[in-house]
Amino acid sequence: MDLMYWSLIGLLFVLAFAALVFPILPGVLFLAAGFAVYGFAFSFAPFNTAFWVIQGILFVSLFAADYAGNALGVKRLGGSRAALWGSTIGLLAGPFVIPFAGILIGPFLGAALAELIVHKKGIKESAAVGIGSLLGFLGSTLIKGIVQVIMIGYFLWHVL
Repeated sequence: MDLMYWSLIGLLFVLAFAALVFPILPGVLFLAAGFAVYGFAFSFAPFNTAFWVIQGILFVSLFAADYAGNALGVKRLGGSRAALWGSTIGLLAGPFVIPFAGILIGPFLGAALAELIVHKKGIKESAAVGIGSLLGFLGSTLIKGIVQVIMIGYFLWHVL
């Protein structure tokens, strides 16, 4: 039975990392579900107040990295609020419209098209905003991956 529970916990953690590539998946919830499965299957005793406070701060940082990375990338290269929305829509829709490459093309196209259509910017300026969106997404994905590794490592440190 222990093997089954640990397999489920491992699967939930893998799904949390899959959410880095498919942002429609709730990565944070998969991490929390992994912690909960451990608690219900084995014990919540290893999870003291400090554990929950630290994990809570890291959970919030995952959301902050998601928003800040995209916003900074778009704003840094002169993008507007419309580009930020376009980038977000492209990020969510891209993997479904263009499998595999859509995760990279979607935010770029969403931001660039928003600048072209809404603010009537030129192709060069719009492409720069699209690149900013893509760089922001890649940076936030890297940060989120690192934070998730820290969260899982901290979890394992408490339970093993």
